[in-house]
Amino acid sequence: MLSKQFIKRTFGTAIPVQPRLTQLLIDGKFVNSVSGKTFDTFNPSTEEKIISVQEADKHDVDKAVNAARKAFDEGPWRRMAASERGKIMYRFADLVEKHTDELANLEALDNGKPAAIAKIADIPLVVNTLRYYAGWTDKIHGKTIPVNGPYFAYTKEEPVGVCGQIIPWNFPAAMLAWKLGPALATGCTTVVKTAEQTPLSALRIGELAMEAGFPNGVINILSGYGPTAGQALAQHHLVDKVAFTGSTEVGYEIMKTAHKHNLKRITLELGGKSANIVMDDADIDFAIAQSQFALFFNQGQCCIAGSRLFVHEKIYDTFVNRAAELAKKTVIGNQFDPNTQQGPQVNQEQLTKILGFIESGKKEGAKLLTGGKRHGNKGFFVEPTIFADVQDNMTIAKEEIFGPVLSILKFKTVDEVIQRANNSAYGLGAGLVTNNMDNAIKISNGLRAGTVYVNCYDVFDAAAPFGGFKDSGLGRELGEAGLRNYLESKTVIIKRPDDSLP
Repeated sequence: MLSKQFIKRTFGTAIPVQPRLTQLLIDGKFVNSVSGKTFDTFNPSTEEKIISVQEADKHDVDKAVNAARKAFDEGPWRRMAASERGKIMYRFADLVEKHTDELANLEALDNGKPAAIAKIADIPLVVNTLRYYAGWTDKIHGKTIPVNGPYFAYTKEEPVGVCGQIIPWNFPAAMLAWKLGPALATGCTTVVKTAEQTPLSALRIGELAMEAGFPNGVINILSGYGPTAGQALAQHHLVDKVAFTGSTEVGYEIMKTAHKHNLKRITLELGGKSANIVMDDADIDFAIAQSQFALFFNQGQCCIAGSRLFVHEKIYDTFVNRAAELAKKTVIGNQFDPNTQQGPQVNQEQLTKILGFIESGKKEGAKLLTGGKRHGNKGFFVEPTIFADVQDNMTIAKEEIFGPVLSILKFKTVDEVIQRANNSAYGLGAGLVTNNMDNAIKISNGLRAGTVYVNCYDVFDAAAPFGGFKDSGLGRELGEAGLRNYLESKTVIIKRPDDSLP
């Protein structure tokens, strides 16, 4: 958990901004929706309306996809020198960095996360991701291949085409960069559908993209709902690839929808129920702080959150008692208060869902150590909640809660905890706190998860691939692996004109 002093020293007092952009970005221009419909966005701390935003439907999706298709087929983006694409992407990153304070405030306004955190974590990750992939633009290449006979063969890597990208509400700006970065670096064009809860930062970043010099149609950004705009984008016959971040349930629907008219390439980054393991040799105070950061970061609204905390039986009782005391000290409040460590959940739907999971924990026999209810009577706040004596078959130990609810489970042996940690439909992430290198290697090797953190958690870097096993998704984002999702390999075989050549 980040300290109050660190947050206040880093950010000071944040001032809410009034968003200017409410239209859809299509073919280089901000325009109203075809239907003229709008929807309201809300401040999760106050439950008050922020602004009305244009609501995209299938007609707007069609306009945006056709703009992206034309930009890919006829425009200069994929044809320009790779280094020139890189220059535009670097300018884009510089502009995002220049407007860090504004973007952090927009991110906080409709999401509810502390603006201080958005400034020191979310927006810098956007900048780093864009710069990382800007550096890749002129480093994507094929190979020459020795083949039998009088032939010369080589491969080349080409952009997959038009990409439909659907981003979530928990990290709107960061997920936008995770999707845009590799797509733009490879020469693809994009249509992004924001989450209806959190469109504001994405629209402003889209405006900065136009200022950076991207050709019209390369980046299109739509605000709208999943069943209308999202579904239309996923199934559009002119879209070559779909990238989606969200729940596993919706991910399954995306899989079905995307292949309705053509066989699209698909990347899915889905849900998780990550195990975080504390060995008996760990420093208890460090492990408590680390495990609470792993779960309570971003109000628990993190797909890789370490929500199943396995603690070795030798230190279990001491750990549980101290953990409750630390959680009680968490400062809950408005996202623009510099003292706030935990903001509200994103909306009423999430609040109700989380409170329902807490009730299930009580009914099924878990021991409530702290929290367990709504905080205050205005805003979508939930108290940091910790359950002890949780059993593997309890609902709170199996299902993704996506809120500040930590389940603590007791274990005895290394082999046992590996087996129990892997006994999940998910496999996005896992964590381990230990001072024993043998345990670190054995456990990290044994865990079936896309990312394993040892003595740390929630560390994200543009160079490190991210994605899950099992029902946590398909493919990887970030790193060189993230580029592969946006490339098609082409083999070229040429008959040599003179068969006598060696």
